Amino acid sequence: MKTLIYILMFFLSTQLFAQTKKAEDFGFRHIQTIFNGDKVDILIKSKKGEELKKKPIFFFCQGSLPQPLIKYDDQGAYGVFPFRTDSLEKDFHIVIIGKPNIPLIVDLKKLGRNMCYEDSLTHKTPKKYSDKNYLDYYVDRNLKVIEILQKLPYVNTNKLVVAGHSEGSTIASKLATKTTKITHLIYSSGNPLGRILSIIEQDRMIEADTDSTRFAEKQFDYWKQVVENKNNFDDTNGDTYKATYDFSIPPIQYLQKLTIPILVCYGTKDYSSPYNDYLRVEMIRQQKKNFTFKSYIGLEHNFFPLTESGQPDYDKFNWDNIANEWWKWTNKK
Repeated sequence: MKTLIYILMFFLSTQLFAQTKKAEDFGFRHIQTIFNGDKVDILIKSKKGEELKKKPIFFFCQGSLPQPLIKYDDQGAYGVFPFRTDSLEKDFHIVIIGKPNIPLIVDLKKLGRNMCYEDSLTHKTPKKYSDKNYLDYYVDRNLKVIEILQKLPYVNTNKLVVAGHSEGSTIASKLATKTTKITHLIYSSGNPLGRILSIIEQDRMIEADTDSTRFAEKQFDYWKQVVENKNNFDDTNGDTYKATYDFSIPPIQYLQKLTIPILVCYGTKDYSSPYNDYLRVEMIRQQKKNFTFKSYIGLEHNFFPLTESGQPDYDKFNWDNIANEWWKWTNKK
C-alpha cells in the first residue's frame, strides 16, 4: 500500500513539474530584480550558441496593456516581441521587461479581453498594476535595469539601442534624457504631442456631419478632469488620470533635447501620423541632424494596411520588415 502511495505521489509531482513553465522553455534567459518593492521580470533573447558572446543590448519598451510577456496555449507560445528577432540577434542581446505586478507566464485560457491579465476575483485590471502604470515609474525602473544589464559579462557597453513602440515610445524618449548610456533611440508609432491628442483624433475620425454626438467634445471634458486630478490613481474607468496625464505630456519635449541618433517611424494611416509629420517639419526647422524619419505609406499603428472598410488587414504582416530596417539603421548609425 505504501509503495502505491509513493508511486502516486511521484506521478502527481512529475505532472505538476511538467506543467510548470519557465522562461527558458521558450528560449529566453530570465533575470529578476526588485524595484520599489515590486518584482521585475527581465527577459533576454540571444542568438542560439551566442548567449555568452559579448554584444550590446537592444532594449525594447513595449506598448500599453497589462499583458504577460509569455502567453501560451496547447499549440505553443505567442510572440513575446511583435517581430521576429533573427536580424537583431546578429548584433544584439535583446531585452524586454514585464509589466509591474503582472505574472511573467500565463496560459491564454486564463487571460481576459485583448490577452490582458485580470484579477481572479474582480475580473478587472489588478490595482497593483494600475498603481505603478505611469511614465516615471517605467523610466526609473528601466534605468535600474540598464545598470544591472551593463554589469553582465556578455554585454558590450559601448552601444545601447533603446526602441519603444506606441506607449513605449514615450517611455523610451524620456528614458534617453535621463542617461548618457543610451547611444541610439528608435521612436515607433508614438505621438510626439501626447496621448490625449491620439484619443481625440480617434474620436474625430468616427464623427459625422449628420451625427448629433460629438465624441471628441467628451474627450476635452475628460482631459479637463484629468488635469484637475493629475495625481489620481483611481482606475475605475481603465487608465488612471495619473497615467493619462503623464503620457500626454508632449514627448517632443524629450526628443528635441537629444543629440544621439534617433529613428522616427510611423504608418501614415495611424492616428498620430499628422503629429509625427509635424515633428519632422519642426526638426527640419531646428536643423536637427540626428533625426531619421521613416513613414510607411498606407499602414496603421501596428504597421498593417487597411481594408476598404478601414479595418486593419491582419493577413498582411509587416513587423518583421520593420525590425529588419531597425537593424540596418543601427548598423548605419
